[in-house]
Amino acid sequence: MILIYVTNNNNDIKGLCKNVFVVILSEDYRINNTTHHTDQNGLDRLIVRRGLPFTITLHLRSGSQFEAGVSTFRLIVEIGPLPKEQSGTKSTFSLTDSALKTAWSVSTNSPPGNVVSLSVSSPPDVPIGLYSLTLDQGQKVKLGEFVLLFNPWCAKDAVYMEEERDRQEYVLSQAGLIYKGTTKRIKASPWTFGQFEPGMLDICLKLLDENPKYSSDADADCSGRRNPVYVTRVISAMINSNDDKGVLVGNWSGDYDDGVRPSHWTESVAILHQWADNCCQRVRYGQCWVFAAVACTVSRALGIPCRVVTNFGSAHDTNSNLLIEFLYDEDGNDISDDSVWNFHVWVDNWMARPDLDAGYDGWQASDPTPQEKSEGVFCCGPVPLKAIKEGELNLKYDAPFVFAEVNADVVEYVKLTNGRMVKMGGSSIDVGHFISTKAVGSDERHDITHLYKHPEGSLQEREVFERAKHHHELQQKGEEPGLKVKIKVSPDMDIGADFDVFAVTNNTEADKTCRVMFYARIVSYDGKPGANCGFIEDLTMEVPTGKEKRLPLRLEYVDYGNTITSDRLIQLVLIVIESSPREFHKAKRTIVLENPDIAIKLLGEPRVNQKLSAQISLQNPLPEPLQNCFFSVIGAGLTDGKILIQNVGTVGPKQEVKYTVEFTPTSTGSRTLTVDFDSDKLSNIKGYLNIEIKE
Repeated sequence: MILIYVTNNNNDIKGLCKNVFVVILSEDYRINNTTHHTDQNGLDRLIVRRGLPFTITLHLRSGSQFEAGVSTFRLIVEIGPLPKEQSGTKSTFSLTDSALKTAWSVSTNSPPGNVVSLSVSSPPDVPIGLYSLTLDQGQKVKLGEFVLLFNPWCAKDAVYMEEERDRQEYVLSQAGLIYKGTTKRIKASPWTFGQFEPGMLDICLKLLDENPKYSSDADADCSGRRNPVYVTRVISAMINSNDDKGVLVGNWSGDYDDGVRPSHWTESVAILHQWADNCCQRVRYGQCWVFAAVACTVSRALGIPCRVVTNFGSAHDTNSNLLIEFLYDEDGNDISDDSVWNFHVWVDNWMARPDLDAGYDGWQASDPTPQEKSEGVFCCGPVPLKAIKEGELNLKYDAPFVFAEVNADVVEYVKLTNGRMVKMGGSSIDVGHFISTKAVGSDERHDITHLYKHPEGSLQEREVFERAKHHHELQQKGEEPGLKVKIKVSPDMDIGADFDVFAVTNNTEADKTCRVMFYARIVSYDGKPGANCGFIEDLTMEVPTGKEKRLPLRLEYVDYGNTITSDRLIQLVLIVIESSPREFHKAKRTIVLENPDIAIKLLGEPRVNQKLSAQISLQNPLPEPLQNCFFSVIGAGLTDGKILIQNVGTVGPKQEVKYTVEFTPTSTGSRTLTVDFDSDKLSNIKGYLNIEIKE
């Protein structure tokens, strides 16, 4: 039972009539917050979920007595600066015999006396946010405030999830994994969401109040917060700062001197605190996985189940024709507007969609990375995964854009110097692979590609593309060419190493004389090219009938080391031009260089409120020293919401560095310690360790 505080100053209550209830101070919110699965937010205030009753206890002034059926009063709940009954942001209700399911209600089974226990019930579809609670017995007395959240445990709430293990993962878990890399090398990177860390809930509520819709019509905006679809769109728009006072500035330029390099972030808490503590000034900088991770934190904090999703080979369709049109000049330079990112990260939110026809409840894709506008604002989604899979592109919101991300076709042209366009190739299977999220209850990668699309190249997948009415009209004409080209790579491609990659041609027709261009260049994860780091130009090569020819290209650290980004991606491009008839062939492959591993070893028994140490070590893989090296360590429930930073100075070539960190776990259960290593030449190195904290 919770005792809501009004005042402990007797002078403040002298003006109240004899029978007015007086509420006394209590700091024990444990029962309500634990019952409502909000105890990780703390026990110093009332935080509850809609559709589930909560209890408050009223103590009457000395000499007063409550008697059921005789004593009368009303409660008033209000949200927002201009609450109204007609918009659902204000409700006035009297004592009833039992809880109501479709309206605010209050009931009691207390016997006559001066202590009254009240059970307050909220409907499962009222707005979420910060409410005031007022007692009206002729005179109005404000009892206090409480926070009301979405309720995945309530079957009538739009965000209801049936399985407890899913709720534990997608609502209560404060740590997770985000997948990056390429289709050939998928790497898991740890992230601390920290939605229950101190101050996070208030910041997430502040984010809702800073959105432009609140500024233009606060009551309508607050009323809209009953709907997780509406709230998800607000979150998607407010995580980026393109249109408003949103959280993050996107930057893919490689120049981050006036902010934080996106790859340095390992948790959402510091980002959200920086935004809130600096009067909602934009935080520099983010890229897609940062945008998605912060959106996940906000969603989970507000009670909307959420997971972070990575799509490998992710298309960015700029003209909404579901066709990625790559255009190159004769030197192989990309001069097109469309792009295919090596990977792209967004979030899925779980909710019902009563605004759509039946069958579209469940996971909905939402993308806070600012790419294209939706209804005039840089946001994307939510759109049902089923709509994407079945090509139902007329459904809200932004179905064509998300469909293209996972299922666009690709066509490639060469623009000759005389202006003529020559088709060089195309594919219907390059986009949308290994769509990944962290598995429920484990650190395994869960492939959810089947939820977004039918098997690549299958009849169903092609039928879906046709049904979307955007199937490309560029079909292969004539026989398949006899010359095949591809790129093969070495098995070990570690950062700091020298290694070979190979251009391979295989001819099944007559002897061929070919001009070959084979080059390597640094590339960022969004597909934007950087400096060249290896090149074979205008080599003439004879390819005999039925033979395979291999052409090695040596990639050396001295060439790529100074220009490679923290993504550690190198794009290989092979262009082969047959001399007669003049035919163009192209192969492209992106490789990711392997990180060194961060080793984490616990020193001691993990117990709550007892100091614990961990030894962290890493070996420099480079043939040159690393300067300005430091480790950053954080863990929800482990480091008290703080990032523990240790500067370890210079680490010599191939040397190992060790550091021992001390921290005191503050809560029991499974926790994740996340470690980031940064230096002048090597950054975005992350490791993590799951720790079971005992009593």
